Amino acid sequence: MKNQLLRDYFYMIIGSILVGISYNFFLLPSEIAAGGISGVSTILYSIFRIQPYLIQFLINVPIFIAGWFILGRSFSIKTAVATFLIPFIIFISKDYVVYGVHNSFLGALYGGIVLGIGLGLVYRGKGSTGGTATLAQIVKKYTSLSSGFCQLIVDATVVLLSAFVLSFESALYALISIYVTSKVIDFVELKSGDNKLVFIITDKEEEVSRLIYDSVGRGLTKIHSMGGYTGEQKTLLFSVMEQREAVYFKQVINQKNPDAFVIFLSASDIIGRGFSKEKSFILKDVTHHD
Repeated sequence: MKNQLLRDYFYMIIGSILVGISYNFFLLPSEIAAGGISGVSTILYSIFRIQPYLIQFLINVPIFIAGWFILGRSFSIKTAVATFLIPFIIFISKDYVVYGVHNSFLGALYGGIVLGIGLGLVYRGKGSTGGTATLAQIVKKYTSLSSGFCQLIVDATVVLLSAFVLSFESALYALISIYVTSKVIDFVELKSGDNKLVFIITDKEEEVSRLIYDSVGRGLTKIHSMGGYTGEQKTLLFSVMEQREAVYFKQVINQKNPDAFVIFLSASDIIGRGFSKEKSFILKDVTHHD
């Protein structure tokens, strides 16, 4: 339990540092307001030259206090790490902004990547960066709106405002950055790999089950199903495989049972005992499969 807590705080601290770095070295020099409080600070810095770390601190503190009383102490303790560390990182690295990326496209791309890694690590540590994320949780508590929708409204407002204050081109780069960030967050926070969810519809249940066991050594689940048009009884098998296992299994199933209806889907995250443990995987020669 103690080791898990230390790991959570380690993720949050490293993630917060990366969030601060992404802002000062990529987003601010490129004048990209990619939503949230950081986007607001970019806009205000562009207009009034108020230091972004000061804006973020002054906006985050009252939101943090409100979250403490409304959302509870447990939520706010972990939020405090990023709430105060991110502005601090922006403060101590502010003199190095001149060395950042000033090309808007590269700023959006690399800023989105680094920001996504940072946020993903914070979320893996079961923390929050505060700001609009906390505000969205508060709104959700008192309305029927989802936190995701509230967050979307805030980000969209910031991006739209940046289009008029900065430029429409800057707003488009902000959208690119937000998209890249969301994809990287999924990869880091969900630990998304190249895992595949494989569905097989067949009337040769035992044969296909044996192919899965023998070729890639994975377990499976069976569901009895009926064809919607023909009314024929068939079996739906599904199994989760790593990328290389799925590629190999595709070769096997095409050779041994080409009539089977097979679907390969990307799986964003796999939890549960047994799947991710280390195991040897030796590709067999499909021509010698019994």
